[in-house]
Amino acid sequence: MKKTLMLTAALSLLAGPLASGAQAATTLQYWLWDSNQQPAYQQCAAAFTKANPDISIKISQKGWGDYWTAITTGFVSGTAPDVFTDHLAYFPDFASNNQLVDLAPLIAKDKITTKYYPGLKELWAKDGKQYGLPKDWDTVGIFYNTDMLAKAGLKPTDLANLTWNPKDGGTWQSTIAKLTKDKSGNNGLSAKFDKKKVDQYGYETSYGAGFNGQTEWSFYAATTGWKYNNGLFGDKFYYDDPRLAQTIQWLADLNLKYGLIPSFQDVSASGGDALFRAGKVAMVTSGSWLINDYTATLPFKVGIAPLPKGVNGKRMSMFNGLADSIWVGSKNQDAAWKWVKYMASPSCQNVIGKSGAVFPAIPAAATMSIAAHKAKGVDATPFINQAKAPGGTFFFPISDNTAKINDIMSSAMQSVFLGKSKAADSLKDANAKVNALFK
Repeated sequence: MKKTLMLTAALSLLAGPLASGAQAATTLQYWLWDSNQQPAYQQCAAAFTKANPDISIKISQKGWGDYWTAITTGFVSGTAPDVFTDHLAYFPDFASNNQLVDLAPLIAKDKITTKYYPGLKELWAKDGKQYGLPKDWDTVGIFYNTDMLAKAGLKPTDLANLTWNPKDGGTWQSTIAKLTKDKSGNNGLSAKFDKKKVDQYGYETSYGAGFNGQTEWSFYAATTGWKYNNGLFGDKFYYDDPRLAQTIQWLADLNLKYGLIPSFQDVSASGGDALFRAGKVAMVTSGSWLINDYTATLPFKVGIAPLPKGVNGKRMSMFNGLADSIWVGSKNQDAAWKWVKYMASPSCQNVIGKSGAVFPAIPAAATMSIAAHKAKGVDATPFINQAKAPGGTFFFPISDNTAKINDIMSSAMQSVFLGKSKAADSLKDANAKVNALFK
């Protein structure tokens, strides 16, 4: 869900000079939020304009929060971009408010038959209409500080077959404990460990994403058999399921009871993964979109491990995918469609794959991304293995009323993580409020 990329600067760049210096008849505004992806899309834009000299692409990048504020206010003020990177948490409400162009007739007219990862294109369909063409996908894994691992006497292979359950946390919790140290050097497994004087934590969670927990708790809960709701665009949610309550309470207690992870207050004050980036935390669970960021920009070496196997004996990750959408208010819809079509084609997706920024929606391009990381000495296969594993993924909980659901669930989760209420009580009350939205 890319929310971790809280970027402060907004950057606008004009894609490449036009051939022969001529002025393009049409300039398309294209927005994205991920600065890691921008250079590769600049390459795509330059190639696109070379093939379509009458269309230039102006790419603007804004950090996650500012991005969605600008998009939603832009719809009202008439200043929204022609094309923008869209997210599954937002598109249902945009579609309901008739803010997006239905691409289905255009796809049929141009006979587009590109094969994407199974299910990606369908995620962007509603009531027979298509609101985006897939651009990439992501899964979740474990990023770890290799120095901290070695100092604790652990090897990368020790992270390859971890197990988890909501009762005692399995070998995942004991590994977190082993990587947690107090100021006297005692680790979290020692009887002498002082949870009030922690010098290094074994694990950090951002606690965020109240309604979906993509990188925080969804991959635990899914292994218990729990489901968000009654399917895509579901109108009945199951946040009151005891299996979810057990999962959330376990996660909260890692801090409240055992002191093995930073508190909600500390994480909120510093930012989702700031303590990991600062070398104060050994491991963090996050999405594949951060591979380049973690492995190339931090002052310590970062390794990647698969998620722990859960209650059902499987590793399970949310399978999320972004798409490009066209604003219904665009005055350049024909040109916008050409650009969207190009970004979803092998011509652009291969460029994205070779950059290693994300895993493109086209399988062959995603393989290029793995190769790009390998060339830099990074093994990113846990993410693609997760995507390929039978029954190893579940979809983002797409529904109407997402913003309202998120407000309700964020408040409920925060209460639990602060120790103000028990998960069973908080989630039961919240679920009633969520389901009331659909009555």
